[in-house]
Amino acid sequence: MKHIYKAGAQPDAPTILLLHGTGGTENDLIGLAEMIAPGAGILGVRGNVSENGMPRFFRRLAEGIFDEEDLIARTAELGSFVDAAAVEYGFDRSNVYALGYSNGANIAASLIFHQADVFKGAILHHPMVPLRGLELPDLKGLPVFIGAGENDPIVPRRETEELASLLSGAGADVNTHWERQGHQLTRTEAEAAAAWFKTQA
Repeated sequence: MKHIYKAGAQPDAPTILLLHGTGGTENDLIGLAEMIAPGAGILGVRGNVSENGMPRFFRRLAEGIFDEEDLIARTAELGSFVDAAAVEYGFDRSNVYALGYSNGANIAASLIFHQADVFKGAILHHPMVPLRGLELPDLKGLPVFIGAGENDPIVPRRETEELASLLSGAGADVNTHWERQGHQLTRTEAEAAAAWFKTQA
């Protein structure tokens, strides 16, 4: 997968996996990561599905309707890529946090739904429930920050609440932050994520 990697300032620094929204690139969230987790390593990945020329991490059938078969396959593909990148670049695979926005947050959530120890924690900006009807793994103690918009036209409030409930029900420690700027990722939301991350590091 097309990507960019930057080592952390210290050997024990966490690595932040950057997962962009539809139409983004591996570089989109670098500034956000540097604000949230100064000194962390960065692994920015570009989705390898193209929707009318716009990179995504998995196919969708319509707005808000995912191609579940493709999502499951792409989730496994991304997980394997991160495993291989940890070997290639020498970062601690057990000290990786996901930072995703929209489509990127959705595939990060899908990884969590499929594998208990895939991340040390996750920051999900405007995610949806990736898959329904799955028995989630034991997520006991997994810290998850969800940034959401009360008036998000793409992700209704009930969708955010359902995702938070599913994760909490599997044992994750979920913190949901609400904004009123629709599907936009705002500075105040980023600042809330940064404040949350300080409590984890």
